[in-house]
Amino acid sequence: MTAFTVTLVLVVATAGLLRWRRPAWYWMTFGVTFAALRVRFQYASVMEACGLTVPPSRWRLALARATNRPVPESRPPRILRLRPTRTGLLLRLKLRPGQDAFDVAASSDRLRHSFGMYGVTSRELRSGIVEVRMTGYDVLKRVQMPAKTDTTQPMRVPVALREDGGVHYRDYRLVPHALTLGATESGKSVYQRNLVAGLAPMDVALVGIDCKQGVELFPLARRFSALADTPDTALELLEALVTHMEEVYQLIRAEQRITAAVPDAEIAADIWDLPGHLRPVPVVVLVDEVAELALYASKDEEKRRDRIITALVRLAQLGRAAGIYLEVCGQRFGSELGKGITMLRAQLTGRTAHRVNDETSANMAFGDISPDAVLAAIQIPTDSPGVAVTGDSSGGWSRIRAPHTSLREAVNICNRHADRTPDLPALAAFRPALAPVSSARVPLSKTVPATA
Repeated sequence: MTAFTVTLVLVVATAGLLRWRRPAWYWMTFGVTFAALRVRFQYASVMEACGLTVPPSRWRLALARATNRPVPESRPPRILRLRPTRTGLLLRLKLRPGQDAFDVAASSDRLRHSFGMYGVTSRELRSGIVEVRMTGYDVLKRVQMPAKTDTTQPMRVPVALREDGGVHYRDYRLVPHALTLGATESGKSVYQRNLVAGLAPMDVALVGIDCKQGVELFPLARRFSALADTPDTALELLEALVTHMEEVYQLIRAEQRITAAVPDAEIAADIWDLPGHLRPVPVVVLVDEVAELALYASKDEEKRRDRIITALVRLAQLGRAAGIYLEVCGQRFGSELGKGITMLRAQLTGRTAHRVNDETSANMAFGDISPDAVLAAIQIPTDSPGVAVTGDSSGGWSRIRAPHTSLREAVNICNRHADRTPDLPALAAFRPALAPVSSARVPLSKTVPATA
């Protein structure tokens, strides 16, 4: 056996091992080259087979007849850019006259099969320009966030990885309020931890409502400005937030000073238009289980519940300009939770659904957005915790998965940035007490020594 043969066998064996055990490494070493060559050499035939070509124009046919040349072939979209990425290929196309971006989107599955890629998605950048993202392997199977993400914009958190290899950002200024649904053990809590871990280094006040006796959010208390663990405390906290919101509006009103000499760009309509030294700190309110706030068993609890939902609806309707953003989580969010719930849901623009137990729960998130997103949500398997479908009122949606963040990792991040916790006077009564942790464990039951 020659040295060349031995080398070739070793290379093939290494490629096969990497493709099986480390698909990301295989893609960066071998896969990206093979995929780029396939696209370059098979592009015209694949586009013709997928019906993405246009017949020659009349003037080209007339020119061919006049010069006695063969009839010109149909033309596919022109490639403007072919760029490899760490998860696949980025193809930017210029559509021919008569083609539509929907044609490319409808042919995504055929393009995936023809080019031998794992997934293909497309989106229209502007009129006539379509960006096709191809992934070479299942990026959601083992989530690895990029080392560098765009964190320059305020209130924009990289929270998960999309199925096309891009980063999913939770942009509070673009989508101020959001709803997160998911069954037990679906990865909803991990998604919430990633949000808290991403917000911890920012200049933002975190407010938590965790009526499961605080088991989810109270370990992160050093980074929270206010916490509530019972419905009664949650009501007082939400009403204090409404009062804080009204005070912020008074500040904005006092600083508007609308005169003929003030340029339009300097007229304040929300906290982001105020000067930096006057701008109040933005507040993110995380509700861990909204059903615990909406359920009641007596007349007194019903009155409390109505006041809680009213305060949440007011914050959702008016809080954006005052820099108050809602992050509502729950297993279900339907009309069975009582009056005012559907009004609140209509204000939650961002929607994220992890694995759900029935189609009705998926409809609660995406029924008014996209039927395709509902179908994708109910198809999430039970052995893929963390996989979710996210969308907004524009109708666009995608599959995402947040990297696994343990509770210990989230606690360490919050403790590291505890000095950034702002002290809001309106919420001072709800600031969590940070007592030193005792080393002794408290037993759940009293043990009795065995007697002879």
